[in-house]
Amino acid sequence: MKQLTKAEEEVMQILWGLKEANVAAIVDEFPKPKPAYNTVSTIVRILESKGFVNYRKEGRGHIYFPAMEKETYSNLTINKLMDNYFQGSFKSMVSFFVKTNKVSTKELGEILEQINKEEKK
Repeated sequence: MKQLTKAEEEVMQILWGLKEANVAAIVDEFPKPKPAYNTVSTIVRILESKGFVNYRKEGRGHIYFPAMEKETYSNLTINKLMDNYFQGSFKSMVSFFVKTNKVSTKELGEILEQINKEEKK
């Protein structure tokens, strides 16, 4: 999987939220100061070449939509993080977050409840 730059990820976050949009609608979703239309258009074309975005013709323009689900990208990114920084160990990664982010026992209990629900499915 190709890695997304920060700017590409920002555009993808917007597209995942909108489901589909033209470049102008994507630009409208950015906070002020908004990036230039041409900048966003270039990023969208790069995302298309990387396989993250598809489009369909509509009139004289294009409507863009994600080619990859947000959940799929999140999973791939987290697994890469785990492999690169925690030697592929989920336990080491969770332990790191517990130590550095001061996760409460209540939060850990809620996480365990969620895990148990998922295992029962």
